[in-house]
Amino acid sequence: MDRRPSFSSLDIISKIIREQVKEGDICIDATAGRGNDTAMLAELVGESGRVISFDIQEEAIESTRALLCEKNLSSRVDLHLESHSEMGHYAEKETISCITFNFGWLPKGDHNIFTKKETSIPAIEAGLELLKDGGIMTLILYYGRETGFEEKDALLDYLPTIDSKKYTVVEMPFVNRSNCPPIPVVILKGR
Repeated sequence: MDRRPSFSSLDIISKIIREQVKEGDICIDATAGRGNDTAMLAELVGESGRVISFDIQEEAIESTRALLCEKNLSSRVDLHLESHSEMGHYAEKETISCITFNFGWLPKGDHNIFTKKETSIPAIEAGLELLKDGGIMTLILYYGRETGFEEKDALLDYLPTIDSKKYTVVEMPFVNRSNCPPIPVVILKGR
């Protein structure tokens, strides 16, 4: 039996987030999905922190709400049935420690509903303004089948344009995996 540890985009991003987020932080899950990242952030920020979580699908918000209730974390999270591009209305500039995005579609959901460059790029731009010095933004670009290629290409074209005097952007594509492997990206405010 193969007992090698898994090494996925989620593993990489989760490890980076766990090393960054501290008790009392304010964080944003820009794409709530099934609630796993929201719950992880809520555990990390503790009783004195806050998580603001967004999704445009009622199914995603309900899944996230159920997971938070199950883990007794609901009091630490504000859930919003709204586009991630609106996050600037819910937090003050330079107050957020971590923002996480999973671009693509809702896991085990309708693949005809997925994030799009028209809201994703403005969401990243809004998030960059919200990050405090030393804060991070993580992205996982899921794409494949008939969806996500246009958004992936637009995001990969956009990321190099982010001001290098204020932010460091690191892309970590898997170069020897087939079938459109997700692409993890980390943006650090600071150099």
